[in-house]
Amino acid sequence: MKKILAFLFSFAVAVSFSYENVLADGIIIPDPPICDPCPIPHPMTQLSIRYHHVSVSIKDQIATTYVDQVFYNPNDWEVEGDYIFPIPIGATIDNFILWFDDSPVEGKILEADDARQTYEQIVSTLRDPALLEYADQGAVRARIFPIPAKSERRIEIQYSQILTAENGLVHYLYPLSTEKFSVDPLRSVSITVKIESSQPIRAVYSPSHKVSISRESDTSVSAGYEEQDVLPDQDFSLFYSTGDSQAFHMLTFRDPSELDDPDGYFLLLLAPALQESVHPIPKDVLVVVDQSGSMEGEKFEQVQQALRYILSHLNQEDRFNIIAFSTGVDFFAQNLIPASERDQAISWVDHLTAGGSTDINRALLESAALIEDDRPGYIIFLTDGLPTVGEVEAEKIISNLQNLAPKNMNIFVFGVGYDVDTFLLDSLAHNHHGTSIYVLPGEALDETLSEFYNKISSPVLTNLELDFGNLQANDIYPYPLPDLFVDGQIAVVGRYSHGGITNVTLRGESNGVVKEFIYPHLEFAKQSTHREQAESKIPILWATRKIGYLLQQIRLNGADREIIDEIVQLSIRFGIVTPYTSYLVTEPSILGVEERERVVTEELQKFNDLAQLPTFGRDAVEQAEGQNSLASAEAVPVVPQSVQAKVRIVDMHTFVDTEGIWVDTRYDPQQMEPITVEFLSEQYFSLAWTDPGLAQAFALGPEVIVVSGDVVYEIKNKLPGDASIPDPDPGTNLKTTPQPTGSSDFQEQTSSPESPATSHIPCLNGLVISIVPIILLSFSIRWRQSKSAD
Repeated sequence: MKKILAFLFSFAVAVSFSYENVLADGIIIPDPPICDPCPIPHPMTQLSIRYHHVSVSIKDQIATTYVDQVFYNPNDWEVEGDYIFPIPIGATIDNFILWFDDSPVEGKILEADDARQTYEQIVSTLRDPALLEYADQGAVRARIFPIPAKSERRIEIQYSQILTAENGLVHYLYPLSTEKFSVDPLRSVSITVKIESSQPIRAVYSPSHKVSISRESDTSVSAGYEEQDVLPDQDFSLFYSTGDSQAFHMLTFRDPSELDDPDGYFLLLLAPALQESVHPIPKDVLVVVDQSGSMEGEKFEQVQQALRYILSHLNQEDRFNIIAFSTGVDFFAQNLIPASERDQAISWVDHLTAGGSTDINRALLESAALIEDDRPGYIIFLTDGLPTVGEVEAEKIISNLQNLAPKNMNIFVFGVGYDVDTFLLDSLAHNHHGTSIYVLPGEALDETLSEFYNKISSPVLTNLELDFGNLQANDIYPYPLPDLFVDGQIAVVGRYSHGGITNVTLRGESNGVVKEFIYPHLEFAKQSTHREQAESKIPILWATRKIGYLLQQIRLNGADREIIDEIVQLSIRFGIVTPYTSYLVTEPSILGVEERERVVTEELQKFNDLAQLPTFGRDAVEQAEGQNSLASAEAVPVVPQSVQAKVRIVDMHTFVDTEGIWVDTRYDPQQMEPITVEFLSEQYFSLAWTDPGLAQAFALGPEVIVVSGDVVYEIKNKLPGDASIPDPDPGTNLKTTPQPTGSSDFQEQTSSPESPATSHIPCLNGLVISIVPIILLSFSIRWRQSKSAD
């Protein structure tokens, strides 16, 4: 807690005192009497956050969250204030402890109504709507001791809550987006979740962040997320399930504001049963290794190390072979041999050396000829170069293999370095049910290869198919569905029409036998009655994967206007900003049908130009790697820090900053007439309290244009002295609710209408408040210099 306080305070005291700069920093300072000169420099320096570390322990759905942060105050004065922590949605807090420099601080838990009253008073006083994002949540409020000048302070929070389960999934949410309005990136952010259960733990999945998962036992799992120099922009969400049987869990989402869109989105989590009750399918493994001269040295030594690992971890009933190729092809054995002969193979690998040219075509054809049709065949193909002997045309190599390869062959391609043909490698993987992985210079090849093999070492179900019964499902990704492995899981996203109750059947092959798993009476929502933050990530994840898939199709098969149009529409609609969809940031205007058609025309020409560029080299490899990561995304991508000032994702809708106004990308100025609502008016708060989706949009700033169903609201900021803003259309049914009027510390800090915004330095004997989405601090700055400053 100590850390959180220090961090928020850093925002408050680091602000420039002009009204515009305050808005840009997400910080509002009350408009006190003006003094000139003042003893405080302009602008003041904000605190620096050292780190934000979170440790979570979940035992049989009881979660204890511990937050640890450290901040440094570089100013010459000390600060104190109030601390507010909005309670996570759905949480029932039974204990909340706040520590400040190892001393406990008393905190008061506010129910939702009390918290909303506090939020509204702060928003009205500071003319900053940031807290509206949490309008439907409770809060914890505490008084914080002074933070001395030129010192580092630690804040710690600990609270416990009961987690609920829905559709077999237990959900944990942590408000990490506390930091989204920070000016500077955080040096370190980490979240570690330890899950312990009396029942076996099945699926573990985060739609919000890319997490690493470690299974200590059937009943104990850890999930971790860590980044450096980052500005978190969304809360951390984690799902898990328990039980003995195979996991099959579903989440659905329909956007209540999209009245003209009858389709919904779904996410399925698939995980096999426990390892003790599942016998891995015997498989054939062929590792095909480039031993040309360019591999000589550390690269080839790492390949040998990875081969030793793979051979040592073959299952008892597996068969294998090792193929090394350069100018010719060298086999460890003439046929597939049992795993029991691995020791001889390891000795053979130890004596391999690198040298010669690269005959990729021959290596692939001779490897495919070894695959038999009685079990899954996995070819792990590794190269660091272009084909230089034999057949060297990529299209012909692809065609040759296509004509020979059996249906049960899967190719997993590893491209090492930048001198590889991305078109060839990605085509091989795409055509033969595999993936392409690029190992960049400086990355550990042996670790990458060994980690990958761990994931595919024990298949339990292959050639997967999903049957949705009487419900129409489409645009399902990943496509095609990968095999299911022991200790693995698959997150499947897609769209469905109309909704309803249906039986879903999962089919797959195990030891040559087709198996069916029927999941009856699954409900695909017909309409959304609430907005769950985690579920609202499903459409963005779906759009991310689809854009990645479409980009892959363009790179492998060429661009056409229809595909480009779909990519442009999806990226603008869902705020997916990549090097391939940069128009969301670079275009002066993307609002309306006409502007988007112009963008499509320009993007089509750009992709046609790119098609003429080489398919090898650094740019080609980075492009392939980036597009593949989109197609296989496990979590919603983070909006790059460089564009967060221009693009924001709110409740799965995208807003762009257009001349200081946050504009919903669904808004078409040629076809839509907005209803004007005055910032901080009665109607403004009524809309925010009635519709949490609108509240989150309003939280962007005092001037917003947002589309809600078939209605467009334009929030206009009326500053003191401005001309009056017309009232909304009398025909519009704006529900009003009585607004709280109770007393508060914040009420006495309201600005005088006669005091317009100014860039002068205020003489603050009042309150300085830093607002971020999860944590709000109001700081009373004591205007006295520290001894060290003296």
